[in-house]
This record gives sequence, C-alpha cells and structure tokens, in this order.
Amino acid sequence: MSRAPVLSTLLASDKAAVARALAWIESAPDRLAVAGLLDDAAVAARAHVLGITGPPGVGKSTLTAALVRHWRGRGETVAVVAVDPSSRASGGALLGDRARIQTDPADVGLFIRSVAARDRLGGLSEVAVATTVLMRALYDRVIVETVGIGQSEADVTLVADTVLLALQPGSGDGLQFMKAGVMELPDVVAVTKADLGAMASRARGEAEAALKLATRENRPQVVLVCAPTGEGVEGLIAAVESHAGKVSRDAASRRRAQTLAWTRELLRERFGREGLAAMAGDLDRLAPGFRTMEFLSQGLREIINHVR
Repeated sequence: MSRAPVLSTLLASDKAAVARALAWIESAPDRLAVAGLLDDAAVAARAHVLGITGPPGVGKSTLTAALVRHWRGRGETVAVVAVDPSSRASGGALLGDRARIQTDPADVGLFIRSVAARDRLGGLSEVAVATTVLMRALYDRVIVETVGIGQSEADVTLVADTVLLALQPGSGDGLQFMKAGVMELPDVVAVTKADLGAMASRARGEAEAALKLATRENRPQVVLVCAPTGEGVEGLIAAVESHAGKVSRDAASRRRAQTLAWTRELLRERFGREGLAAMAGDLDRLAPGFRTMEFLSQGLREIINHVR
C-alpha cells in the first residue's frame, strides 16, 4: 500500500480495501502512520467484542458460525478475527477459519480474517490485537476466536468485552480447568454437544462446580448448546447480550485498562523487564492521555524510541 489508509475511507470501502489495510498494518507495524490509523480506530470503536476460547476441537468455529448467522440475520455487520497456529516456514496462519466457516463471499457485511498466533504464549499476537482494534471501528460485532486455551493463554481478556469459554462433554477438562485457573477468565460458559444428553448435563455440572472455586464477583452463566442443530443457541446469545449490556456502561474505562495492560506486555516483549521498569514512570504519565483504547499511540512510539 503506497499511502496510509484513512479510517473514514475504510468505513465506506469494500472488503478488498479493508483486507489491504490489514495487510499494510501487518507488514509495517512500527510505522507512525499505522499508529495514527489505530488511534483513530480506537476512538471510533463501536463494536461489542466477543472473545471465544476453549480447547482445540471443542467446536469454537461451529459456535462462531452460529453467532455469525444470528447477527447477520438481524442485519448487523460482523467481523471474525480467527487466531490460528503459525506456520514454522512462513509464520503465517494455518487452518484459517475462512475454510471452516461457510459464508457467502458476496456478503459485504461479514469479514473474516485469519491471523497467526506467532510466538505469543498468551495466545494473541500484536497483529491480532491491531486487527481487532481496526475491526471494532468498522463493524457492529467482532468475534475473536483463539487457537485454543492453556494455562498461559489469557490474552483474549486484553481485547474482549465478553469472554466465552467453550467446553465439551467427556473431555476430562474439569480438573484441568480448576488447576489452571481458566475459570477466572470467562463471562459466559458454553458446554457444546448438548445432544449428548446426560453426558452434556454432567459436563455442565462440572463446569458450575469449577466456577464455584474461582474467585469471581459475578458467576458466569453456563449454557448447554449444540450449534449444528441450533439447540441452546438462543440461550447462549441471550447470555452474551446480557453481559454485553452490563459492560457497556464502563466500556471506555475497561478498554483503557486493556490498552495499558497490552502496552506493558508489548514493552516487556520488546525490551524485557528492565526496559519496562525503566520506562514505567513515562507509561504512568502517558496513561491519563489515552483517548479510549489507544494502541501504538504517538506516546508509545516516543517511549520505544527513547528506550532504543
């Protein structure tokens, strides 16, 4: 891309223009022009961001497809940021959701972007966060689907307004989740494959028991769902919408906190713990200047240049 895209232009553009802008962000993440575009996108954020996480094979893509159908059926525009395993050869995303979710290529109200997890133990790469920030300004709904959750994969909380944890019956995940503390992350829990009957009900009971052990101010709702048949989908959407309504009142402060957390992670990743500690004072002074959820702001660029 020869020149920086303008947010107002992207709002009126087709999917091809958005795809080019995302490719530009990925290829030149340190450009001040990228920071400017993302700053503008942060201020213009309008979407509710749903983060979907859970172990590989639990059916996250099927749940995503069901939610996309519902929201598109209501006339809302939807963007999906699908975080996939990274290719060792190219660093790009493998098993992209564009192949797993059946969509209409002519649907201008739906945009699916596959991004690689890279080497981020937390599950979201810098590119995934930047992509989410931009999509949040262009679409009504954004779904961030992670590659699969483990004990350290909690980055989804840095971009999501609502975190949906998907579990499946008969997987033996209950004890693992209690040990890993994963139950501290979700706002809604979906037990998939509800058509398994008693086994699914038992899995829901295990999830509810695990949630009792987590220190939570508000205990998440646990919903049984079978996305291929549609069973429980309406209940799941109601649970997501209920949480979205609760967090909408403090969206600005929540996203400001997310930005600060991600900025600290970015500084630590690039310059280590000592570099982050050396610039902590500058970062604290920068914090009140965040507009909504500024990502890679001019202030951050100055900090990085100073450390260098």
